[in-house]
Amino acid sequence: MTSAHAPRRILTVCLGNYCRSPFACLVLQIQGGGALEVRSAGLIDKWVGGPAHPNMIKAAKACGYDLTSHQATQVDKPLLDWADLILAMDHCLLDQLHLLGGEDTTAKLRLYLDDGQDVPDPIGKRLKDFADCAAIIEAGAAHHLS
Repeated sequence: MTSAHAPRRILTVCLGNYCRSPFACLVLQIQGGGALEVRSAGLIDKWVGGPAHPNMIKAAKACGYDLTSHQATQVDKPLLDWADLILAMDHCLLDQLHLLGGEDTTAKLRLYLDDGQDVPDPIGKRLKDFADCAAIIEAGAAHHLS
């Protein structure tokens, strides 16, 4: 049971839990100041147990965040059930989460950005693209902290 004083539980999800969702998780944890319990996961298992992408670690550091302790996790039904709010980094992920979670999770699913836009996936791109992605994620966090 969740008490009225329990932290809100937020799950951030991207494709591999390698770039976007780990950084979003960290930003929400820090900016939430202990009022939130935040986890991140990916839909695929390619990077499970591994660190975040080296360029995302660099981009996070440039923003004042330490992403070096991240270990990738794959999303599963118990993790979806755990969350009060599930934030997908893009529309494609949102659609897949609807299928994975079923009717039980539909009301908890949202895009990370409140304007309906996707957080661009920087994988395979330059460090500047990771930095741009980090800035978008950091700016979008405020919407989930109120």
